[in-house]
Amino acid sequence: MSTAPRSIRKRLLLALATLPFLGVVAAFGIAPDSATDSIPRTTLVEDVALPEAQPTDSGAFDFWREERIGRGDSLAGILSRMGVAAGDARDFLAAARQSRALAHLAPGRSVLARVTAGGQLMTFRYLAAEDKLVSVSRANGEFRLQEQAVTLEPRMLMRSGKIQGSLFGATDAADVPDRVASEMAEAFSGDIDFHKDLRRGDHFSVIYEAYYFEGQLIRTGRLLSAEFINQGKSHQALYFRDAQGRDGYYTPDGQNMKRAFLKSPMPFTRISSGFSNSRYHPVLKEWRSHKGIDYAAPTGTPVRAVADAVVDFSGRQGGYGNLVILKHQGIYSTAYGHLSRFGKGIKRGSRVSQGQVIGYVGATGLATGPHLHYEFRVAGVQKNPLALKLPTSYPLDARAKAQFAATSVPMLHRLELLRATNLASLN
Repeated sequence: MSTAPRSIRKRLLLALATLPFLGVVAAFGIAPDSATDSIPRTTLVEDVALPEAQPTDSGAFDFWREERIGRGDSLAGILSRMGVAAGDARDFLAAARQSRALAHLAPGRSVLARVTAGGQLMTFRYLAAEDKLVSVSRANGEFRLQEQAVTLEPRMLMRSGKIQGSLFGATDAADVPDRVASEMAEAFSGDIDFHKDLRRGDHFSVIYEAYYFEGQLIRTGRLLSAEFINQGKSHQALYFRDAQGRDGYYTPDGQNMKRAFLKSPMPFTRISSGFSNSRYHPVLKEWRSHKGIDYAAPTGTPVRAVADAVVDFSGRQGGYGNLVILKHQGIYSTAYGHLSRFGKGIKRGSRVSQGQVIGYVGATGLATGPHLHYEFRVAGVQKNPLALKLPTSYPLDARAKAQFAATSVPMLHRLELLRATNLASLN
C-alpha cells in the first residue's frame, strides 16, 4: 500500500475525475473468461499538474440586448439599462467620443449590444441611418469604433422555448431579443395575465424580422407571428396590415387581438395586494376594504393606459397621492394612484391611446413603498378587473379577410413546426 501523503492522493483523484471533462477518454477491453487473479498489481501515485481554468470573455452566457432610444436618453443611461458594468461603460464612452452619431442619438431608433452575464460589453451596434452603421467591438481589451455605409439584408428568424421561471429569463435562454419578447407579451396581454397566469413548462414560439449586414445582426424588426401555450391552452397571434395601412395582431380566424382593455397597466410586475373587502392597511393600521390592485414595481416604472380614453383628472388627491383618472367609452373608467410623476401632456381633457404612458410608479400619498394602485370602475363603482369579462375589439372586415388568409397560412405552418421544438435547447 502506498504511503504517499493524503493531499497528493487527493490531487490524483481530482485529476482523474476531471480528465473526461478535459476531452480525454480511455477505453479498456478484456476478453471473456480471462483469468485476472494472477496479474501483478502495482499502485502508482503521481502529482499531476492541471492548468487553472481561465475565464472567457464571451460564450454561452452572452445576451443580445436591444434598447429603443427615448427622448432625452443618454448613451450612459442606455448602457446602464443594458446591464453593462461601470468600468466597461466608462471605457466605451471614451471610445464613443470619436463618433458624432453616438453623441446625437435619434429618438425612436434602437441600439443593439451583446453583453455577458458579468456585464462585459462585447459588441455595440447603432444604425444611425438606414444606410449608416456605427459599430464598436472589443479587441485585445480595448474598444474599437467603426462607421460604414450598409445595405441591410432582411431575414425571418424562428425561436422557441419553455418557461422555467420568468418570461424574460426564458426568452433570453432562447436568444429572443427583449423587444420581441415585449411585443409577444403585448400581443397576448388581452388573453394572458403575465403576473399570475404564467406556469413552469409553458411553451412559446416566435417568428420575427431581423436585419443583417455581412452576416452580422444589426437590428431586429417586427414580431410576425407567435404562439404561447399557457396551462395547456394555445394562443396564436399573426401580424397583418391591410390595404388602408391599419395593422395589428389577429387570431387565425381574423379576430383582432387588441382588446378594448388591457388586462394590466404594466406588462411585468408583481401583484402585491389584490382586490379585497377586508385588508389590514399598512399605513393606517386598521382593517378596511381595498378596492383596487396594487402592483409592486421600482420607482419610475412606466404606467400605461389600459384603453383609449380622455383624462378626467390629473393631480394630487388625498391618500392616492399623484393620481390619474381616465374616462373610457361608455360606463368605464380607470384610476392610477401613488405616481411619482405624470406622463408628458397628461392633463384634464387630453386624449390618450391604449398603451400610452400616463405616469410613473412612485410612493406618493398613503404608501409604504413604491407601487401602483390601480382601480377599474364601472359606472363609478370599483370592480375587480381580474374577475371581469371585459369588452373585446372587432374582427377584420370582409374585404381584408381573403388577404389575411393568404398571408396567415404559411405562418401557421411555421408555428406548427415550432410547437414540438425547444430551439433554446439546441443553441
